[in-house]
Amino acid sequence: MQGGSWLCPTELDRSRVVDANDRVRTIRRIGSGAVGAALVICAPWIGWWTLILFAASTLNFAIVERRIHKSSRPERVSAIAIVITLLLIGSGVVISGGPHSPALPWMVLPAGMVAARFRPQVVIAALALTVALILVATLGVHPSWTIADPTPVIATFALLAGVISIVWALQAAELHHRDEAILDPLTGLLNRHALVPRFHEISLQARLTGQPVCMVLCDVDGFKQINDEHGHDCGDAVLRDIAYELRKRLRSFELVYRLGGEEFLTVLPGIGAQAGAEVAERLREAVEQARPTDIPITISAGVSAARGTQVDYDTLFKAADEALYEAKRAGRNRVVAAPEKVHVEVEVESEPESEAAVETPSLALAPQLVS
Repeated sequence: MQGGSWLCPTELDRSRVVDANDRVRTIRRIGSGAVGAALVICAPWIGWWTLILFAASTLNFAIVERRIHKSSRPERVSAIAIVITLLLIGSGVVISGGPHSPALPWMVLPAGMVAARFRPQVVIAALALTVALILVATLGVHPSWTIADPTPVIATFALLAGVISIVWALQAAELHHRDEAILDPLTGLLNRHALVPRFHEISLQARLTGQPVCMVLCDVDGFKQINDEHGHDCGDAVLRDIAYELRKRLRSFELVYRLGGEEFLTVLPGIGAQAGAEVAERLREAVEQARPTDIPITISAGVSAARGTQVDYDTLFKAADEALYEAKRAGRNRVVAAPEKVHVEVEVESEPESEAAVETPSLALAPQLVS
């Protein structure tokens, strides 16, 4: 569970890569099957050796299927697999005739995969890399053939531009509708629909690494009174300002969700109960000092954490909710942390499950924190 990278600066970008891989799995298999069938049919003319490159490409993506959900950097796994595929196709183009190769148009396919997964800056980089490799495989290896008849290369460039623009437009439309479905229209925060698949991915990684996952459940103190005294427009403005303060205090891979009403949930991957309580206290202080809409506003927070195979959404949420209730009952405007279980089980792929006891330091909470 690490911060953003150039490929995916935010956790939302990263989740889109993983989700896109799942959505295009069937399409990719159909496309790979079509390419494989074409190679078998054309083998008497272009040679059976092409099936070796095809088998290597198929194995490459089979490995990706196993690794992408288990890696803390799924975007790198996906990007490396696409680059390997591009290099394999380029090698086939060089061997089978460069600018005269029937496989030359297939060099467009990896760039289309990038456009279906990544943000525009990455797509532009992939486009530049594809153009460079096409020139290397044609003009660089067979300059006289390419200069004598540049038509196949020009046609491939035109096809590349067309495929990228179409996939990019479809992806932009899909992301627009996706954002409408997973974003809370009032605050712009992610909602419950976005939380479920993301937490599933986080829990899988925690089971493999034994790392902790922390939940911080926040609730605005006396929100009904704010609506009653100042009106619902003011209440909406308070929620928007609180959402801004929460989002501003978190790192790019720490996402905050609006669960509905005045409840907000923050999921902190790789963070235990003590560090999570410190984050919660920082959020509490930020809201109190910000005075949204110039009204004294406070929040209460409940913190829960677990490690390894004990990371379960329902269990963590129930513990955080009970801790939040304790914070409310103790006077509001404070953080209460539920105790973190210290026994950890880690799932190890292809190996028997191993167990390790992890000591969790006792919570040294600030005066506002109640444990």
